[in-house]
Amino acid sequence: MKPINLAEKLATFSEHWQPRTVTTFNGHDVMVVKVKGEFNWHEHADTDDFFLVLSGRLTIRMKAGDIHLGPGELFVVPRGEQH
Repeated sequence: MKPINLAEKLATFSEHWQPRTVTTFNGHDVMVVKVKGEFNWHEHADTDDFFLVLSGRLTIRMKAGDIHLGPGELFVVPRGEQH
């Protein structure tokens, strides 16, 4: 067992919107992804969506209003919520 370095994992790929699983716990995947531009509206019926910004800024568009995140900030989109 050893710690997971997220910067090292992110350095292994350059594609945007292509999540990579870095570990699992209790049956859940922990993924990293590089984002750029807009993404399609969608929802997850069976799971929440966890966002943690490491660098840059992220806007999560939701029906109830936009969520703006910067480095070190996180937000959980509840299952079934369009974003």
